[in-house]
Amino acid sequence: MLKNTIKQNKLLILTLGTIAALRPLTKITGLIHLFPTDRVGSIILTILISVIWLGAVLFKRVDHPVIVLAASGLVYAIWAIILSVVLSPLLTGSLQGPITNPFALVSVIVTNLVWGAVVGLLAMPFVRMKN
Repeated sequence: MLKNTIKQNKLLILTLGTIAALRPLTKITGLIHLFPTDRVGSIILTILISVIWLGAVLFKRVDHPVIVLAASGLVYAIWAIILSVVLSPLLTGSLQGPITNPFALVSVIVTNLVWGAVVGLLAMPFVRMKN
């Protein structure tokens, strides 16, 4: 079921994970400063991305939203790590971010898998209503 669900929804998973990469990009580009504080901006962006993810799995009538959104969270984690690896040396002159610390690397991956799974759980009652 897991492998088949991911295979059937791989474009959606990649798209949703990539959309979430807008969050770190707002920090990198300084657009996060358009919000009252960076923390408020991060919270608002996280909620917005979660709503987009929820709406997408409901619109696409995904049968297993927990799997699809957990996988989207994993894609996002990979993007966040890649962005950090590529951009931190350019912006700060040294490699920084989760790639430099094994605990942080695992934390980024687990946190975003859990985020996707939680949003997927929020979709479950609506998925059940469709059936």
